[in-house]
Amino acid sequence: MNMTEFSKKHVDSCRFCWMCHHICPIGNATGQERNTARARALGISLVNRDAIALEEIIDNIYECATCSACAHTCVTGWDPVLFTREARLKAALAGALPEYINILIDNCLDTGNAYGKEDISPELKEIISKHGEKTDTLLWLGTDARYMAPAQGINAVRVMEKYAPSFTVLEDEPDCGTHLDFLIGTAEETKNIMQSAADIMNNYTKVVIFDPADAKTIKRAFGEMGIELSCEAVTFTSFLAPLAKGEKTLRDAAIQDAFQLSRELGETEPIREIVSKYAYIREFLLNGEETVWAGNILMSRYMGRVIKKVAEMRISNAESIGAKYIITESVGEYVSLKSVKQDKIGIIALENLILGEY
Repeated sequence: MNMTEFSKKHVDSCRFCWMCHHICPIGNATGQERNTARARALGISLVNRDAIALEEIIDNIYECATCSACAHTCVTGWDPVLFTREARLKAALAGALPEYINILIDNCLDTGNAYGKEDISPELKEIISKHGEKTDTLLWLGTDARYMAPAQGINAVRVMEKYAPSFTVLEDEPDCGTHLDFLIGTAEETKNIMQSAADIMNNYTKVVIFDPADAKTIKRAFGEMGIELSCEAVTFTSFLAPLAKGEKTLRDAAIQDAFQLSRELGETEPIREIVSKYAYIREFLLNGEETVWAGNILMSRYMGRVIKKVAEMRISNAESIGAKYIITESVGEYVSLKSVKQDKIGIIALENLILGEY
């Protein structure tokens, strides 16, 4: 595999030690060594040395959530996510992707979302239509909220109606590249999708990004791909933190930090500022930058049982600290956590908390 020298350095410098062994949410869910960052580094190292074919480990390459918990934990500074993402790109260029990944990629290119959806729900379309007029502020709902969790998209609009005097929502909002970036990384197709989204955003003074996964793409990946934003891009949580007002009624609420905000963008306080107005916080043992990912919608399309186990384990974490609720700022993690049938821990999306509907 013809990897860049920078990625090769990270692969070859990995000592295949056990430092990050405990922190991988996928590895913890499956209990399989193959799912640890250590094993993935070893596999890619073997491919680079022509000891095995890329096709032999490609499924494992897509079992990584790219949550960067391993990279954050590694005190020697090596980044398993870096070479995992590059391996995906190289596999795409070599035509070595699994068919289930090719389907998701084709969906992104054909319909603008990995799920192959072409229409949003009538209810979401109706509330969006009330904010079609051009203003200075654009609310960017994101693909997951638009197609897979429309109730959360509706509630995001309702929260904005409560605290923002005027804003715009696009009925034909395009993909900003989050899914394709996850699937094949820095390919030309990914850059083109990101650029098209940026061109639309640059017609506004401020863009409020609802989904943390999209926030990482827009606030970080755009720059890494050389795409410039002339607008101010802010997260939904940072926008609402100084505005939201409420009454403390919930006790023992654990905050499920989205790694895209806490670990990738260094944003941990806005959600706490908001939640503290409505609930008494009981922190997870691993919170903030140390957060443990609780699943998403995209990976559940091809490894649903594992992603459900990931969510179950995070709910178990909440039980172990005596929490009664989990408050999440991520669309994907909310859907993942809600998919678990249990009655011990209440799962509340941040927008529902603000609206008092839970």
